[in-house]
Amino acid sequence: MRTVGVEEEMLLVDVRTGRPRSVSGQMLAHAPRRRPESAGVGVHGAIAAELQQQQIETRTAPAADMAALRAEVRRWRSEAVSAARGTGSSVAALATSPLPVRPVLTRSPRYDWLGDRYQLTAREHLTCGCHVHVSVDSDEEGVGVLDRIRVWLPSLLALSANSPFWNGQDSGYASYRSQAFARWPSWGPADRYGSAEGYHRLVRRMALSSVILDPGMVYFDARLSQHYPTVEIRAADVCFSVEEAIVVAALCRGLVETAALEWAAGRAAPDVPTQMLRFATWQAGREGLEGNLIDWRTELPRPCWSVLESLVDHVGPALQAAGDLEMVREGLARVRAEGNGAIRQRAVMAHTGQLVDVVAASVRETSSRGAG
Repeated sequence: MRTVGVEEEMLLVDVRTGRPRSVSGQMLAHAPRRRPESAGVGVHGAIAAELQQQQIETRTAPAADMAALRAEVRRWRSEAVSAARGTGSSVAALATSPLPVRPVLTRSPRYDWLGDRYQLTAREHLTCGCHVHVSVDSDEEGVGVLDRIRVWLPSLLALSANSPFWNGQDSGYASYRSQAFARWPSWGPADRYGSAEGYHRLVRRMALSSVILDPGMVYFDARLSQHYPTVEIRAADVCFSVEEAIVVAALCRGLVETAALEWAAGRAAPDVPTQMLRFATWQAGREGLEGNLIDWRTELPRPCWSVLESLVDHVGPALQAAGDLEMVREGLARVRAEGNGAIRQRAVMAHTGQLVDVVAASVRETSSRGAG
């Protein structure tokens, strides 16, 4: 069974005003960095700094079972909430700040370079994503996977969309995070590579161009991890709830397993132009679950839930083999009934008219269910 790990970027917000606070350094001084050693686990959970001082990242240990992964995501959300409490802050699993914010870059040689190189893009950038790591046997298998899952990644963005508000106003998008990230030169959908050599050659050329600092700045929607034997799928917003994050993680594992089998069988990767995948990504970020997505097979719009059902059909055998199919179907039914983060944020705003209440709703979700 392929193991799965989840990285969640989240906002640090003032417990009274809901505004992001630049307290990550203070928080991390008291936060646990490693979990106790567990048999068979080679990578451990942690809380780490991120680009801006108003955010942190949690990292779970890898798990082969979705119940164990759910417990890991809950545990590290809870650890983050506990560590933030000492700074008069809390944690909100929101992909952008609903309230106005002036981001403050975390001080480090790497982030100083980013600030100098990208200027306003870096200074304004405060977004939070959900990155799912799924184990692969080799770089060759991993690149075979990347070439085959790229067409499905906009669907994961639509499902997870959790950033309708930006700097005090409704952006008009379900995921404005996807728009903010489009300002970075190495963001987004990527071409097919054909082989591990082709992938690594492109990454080397990108790094040597001086446009990016190093391979760690390859912000593709999916990439080979630099540090783990995994494919890292980066398309999703940080999810509003733990249960949504687990559905996204299970779908990612299903995509990787399905693609790996196709690669091993010699089935060709879908020949879809990257420009059309950029269109599909824009559409997913704009409409989320409340409109149409672009079906990569026809390159035409279809109702979002129809496209998501096609995704589940595509990975259904892999989900069934992992014991995840019923959980995924139940989770998607719950999201369809209750809405994803973007829908739920806008519902709170429509009810109270106050963006601070949107943040408060996320804080409650992140701390109460996240600590369960």
